[in-house]
Amino acid sequence: MKRVVFITVLGFALCFSSYAGKFVAAGETYSALGRYTIELDDDYTMLNGTSHKPYVIRFENSDLEARVFVTIEKRCRKYFVLSDALSVQYVSKPGYFGVEKLDSDIWSEGYGTSEKALNKMEYFHQKRITDGSAWKKNKTSLVAAYFPMLLKSQEEVLASR
Repeated sequence: MKRVVFITVLGFALCFSSYAGKFVAAGETYSALGRYTIELDDDYTMLNGTSHKPYVIRFENSDLEARVFVTIEKRCRKYFVLSDALSVQYVSKPGYFGVEKLDSDIWSEGYGTSEKALNKMEYFHQKRITDGSAWKKNKTSLVAAYFPMLLKSQEEVLASR
């Protein structure tokens, strides 16, 4: 009887884990937006002429969604963070990991960094978040934790919930 129950529980666990394949990470933002969850989107999206399967960051206390597109270049990874409230990019190089305004080639697709929505003090604090020692590792969790602090008015984003 114990084996039957064990096999049944194991079967349910395998079924549920196959549906949870999209989940990537979760954590705290230490901002008014609360906890974040990161999932891998089901659909491919074109950005800058390249097909991407973006990460989707959702926040506990807001309807704000941010899509993160990762591009790999020579000795550099770029994390393009696109949302309705603000769009920026994070850059991971051997020397550092930090935030930048969007590249001009992304502007041609209709995305841009809004100076009105950007918290400039926090922007300059995030210019160098880490030293970049593990620059090849996925930094999407760092992006999710630091991105809400770049919003000039978090109250406007919270009002949508």
